[in-house]
Amino acid sequence: MQNNNRNLLLSGNEAVVYGALLAGCDSFFGYPITPASEIAHTAAAKFPELGRVFIQAESEISAINMVMGASAAGRRTMTASSGLGISLKQEAVSYLAGAQLPCVIVDVMRGGPGLGNIGPEQADYNQVVKGGGHGSYRCIVLAPDSAQEMCDMAFLAFDLAEKYATPVYILTDGVIGQMKESVLLPEPLPPREIPENALDIGRKRSNYFTSIYLEPDELEAHNVHLQKKYSSIQLKEERSEGYLLDDAEIVLVAYGICGRLACNAVDDLRHYGIKAGVLRPLTLFPFPVRACRLAAEHAKRFLSVELSCGQMIDDVKLAIDCSRPVGLINRMGGNMLSVEEIVERTGQFL
Repeated sequence: MQNNNRNLLLSGNEAVVYGALLAGCDSFFGYPITPASEIAHTAAAKFPELGRVFIQAESEISAINMVMGASAAGRRTMTASSGLGISLKQEAVSYLAGAQLPCVIVDVMRGGPGLGNIGPEQADYNQVVKGGGHGSYRCIVLAPDSAQEMCDMAFLAFDLAEKYATPVYILTDGVIGQMKESVLLPEPLPPREIPENALDIGRKRSNYFTSIYLEPDELEAHNVHLQKKYSSIQLKEERSEGYLLDDAEIVLVAYGICGRLACNAVDDLRHYGIKAGVLRPLTLFPFPVRACRLAAEHAKRFLSVELSCGQMIDDVKLAIDCSRPVGLINRMGGNMLSVEEIVERTGQFL
């Protein structure tokens, strides 16, 4: 992919497609849904232009199963949706995790449950971070807070997916997906060889992928292997970013658009003499446990700032072994938090 102008004005939804293409993504299979539709629209324009595969499937279920086939054939492949579509994909995501097939899935969260509305929310957290489908599996989950990070995390997502042979989610919200910002595009990766373990259409190799193990001991051994892999991911791939965190007595834990709002709120809180800081998880699985525990050495209280009923708050509590009080600042239903509201509600915990 030639890139003569590396600075572009892109929405987060557009930026993730550019990042995926520059990372060598071969194929996109999807189905449009607000507020994620621009991902499919951009992929429909750019993938064929570059000689790569774009298919608008007849449903979200079809799309994720096409992803499974492309991944088994050794291709870098992705899909995107929002909450309702992510729900429909869950069975196949479990198959992908069980068969250890790498892929990238973008979830641009909207209001729910049910049909809900098209406003921004963060209520797919439990579904995506805790697994979502059947069986004991986890997916790596990245949490961008800008159009730039939507692009950059596409690069990281494919790298992690192949390194650990697992699906990777880019979990974002409707604000980040729709918001336009200046994006500096990375240099494209060189063409990659198809992995040796990929299925061979010409049947020169006898490779296969499966998630069925009919003997209980065999399935248990497979699950033990998966859990060891997830433990390794937790140990090696925790990522987070701190803002005014070194001396913070109150730590606001927030991701996505809430992370950006929390940083502005902390500036105001510092103006009032309140030692507040932000811990922004860049990975939701693995959750940044070590960063949380380091902050707990001097923090008196943690606050989970999120656009849900409080789905991340339990992970914050567990990360610090419940050693400090953890409160919740939230909105739901497609309503946004404001900086002023975060400041005011933080004050209520003092």
